[in-house]
Amino acid sequence: MSNPAPEVRFVVCGVGHIGRRHAALIARHPGARLVALIDERAELRAGLATEFPDVPFFASLEAYLQTGLAADVLTVATPNGCHAPQAVASLRHGLHVVIEKPLALTKADAETIVRTALQTGRLVFGVMQNRYSPPAAWLKQVVDEGRLGQVYLVQLNCFWNRDARYYRPGGWKGTQAQDGGTLFTQFSHFVDLLYWVFGDITNITARFRDFNHAGLTEFEDSGLVAFDLVRGGAGTLSYSTAVWDRNLESSLTVVAERGSLRIAGQYMDKVDYCHIDGYTLPELPPTNPANNYGSFQGSAANHVQVIENVVDTVQRRSIATTNALEGLKVVEIIERIYALR
Repeated sequence: MSNPAPEVRFVVCGVGHIGRRHAALIARHPGARLVALIDERAELRAGLATEFPDVPFFASLEAYLQTGLAADVLTVATPNGCHAPQAVASLRHGLHVVIEKPLALTKADAETIVRTALQTGRLVFGVMQNRYSPPAAWLKQVVDEGRLGQVYLVQLNCFWNRDARYYRPGGWKGTQAQDGGTLFTQFSHFVDLLYWVFGDITNITARFRDFNHAGLTEFEDSGLVAFDLVRGGAGTLSYSTAVWDRNLESSLTVVAERGSLRIAGQYMDKVDYCHIDGYTLPELPPTNPANNYGSFQGSAANHVQVIENVVDTVQRRSIATTNALEGLKVVEIIERIYALR
C-alpha cells in the first residue's frame, strides 16, 4: 500500500476578502496545511488569530522569507501591482506560487514571472476561476469538438456595479499604479475565458468612457472593444462598472456556422440559449454561487477547485488548470487593448 502524499503547505500573502477565502479553504482541505499569513495591516492580526489559531502572522513577505519557516506554495492575493514582485521573490525562494488575477499589470512583468519559474523549476498557477464553472467548461468542450464549425461572431458583455461602496478613498482599488484598470481587476477572467476558448485576438479597436467614476478611479469605467479572432471570425467586448446599484450581467454569445449559443446570468452561470445542428444540450452541474463581498458581488466562487488543482499538481496527480503562459497572454491582450486609451 502506497504512503499518502504529504500535506501541501501554504502561505497566504494578502488577507483581504479573497486572501481570507483562500486561507479558509486551505485550512479545510485534507491535503493542505496553512502555515503562515502575511499582511501589512497589523490591525488584522487579532481577528486572524481567532479565525486561524496557531497560524503565525507576518507583516511583510520579506519578514516571512527571513524566518526559514518551511512551505511549498505561496498564494499572492495582494493589490495587483504587488503580484509580480512578490511572485518573483517567492519563486526565487523555492516556492510554487498561486497568483490571484491578474498575473501582473504588464507583459514584461508577466514574462519575468514565467522566466523565473523556468529558472527555479517551480510552478505558477493563475487564478482564473471562470474555467471551473460548468457552462464555461461546456462551452470549451463544444468549441474544441468542432460542433459549431467556423465561429463567426463572439460577443462578450460584462455589466457590473462598482460604486463608492467598492472604490473607497485611500485604498488601492481605482489607482492606476496598483489596480491598473477595469479590465485588470474586474474582467480579466472574462478576457481569459475568451482566450481559453477562442484563442488570440488581433485588429483591435476600442473606445473608453468614464461615466460616473471620475471621483472614484483614475481610469475608465466603460469600454467598447472590437477585434478579429486569429482563428477566424470577429468579436466584441463591451464592459462597464457604471451599472446602478447592483450587477446586471456577464454574458457570452456565439454565432457560428452550425449553431448559436449564449451563456448568461449575473456571473455567466447558465446556458441561456443553445441551438446547434444535431446536438442536444446535456444537463450541466449547478454553478457555484457568486463571491459575496457584502455590498457587492463578484464572479462564481470556484476557489475550492483552484486549491484542489494546486494540491493535486504539487503532489503530481494532475496538471495546472491555468498556467503562467496563459496568464501572460491575458495580460498581453489587456495591454494591447489599453494601448488604445
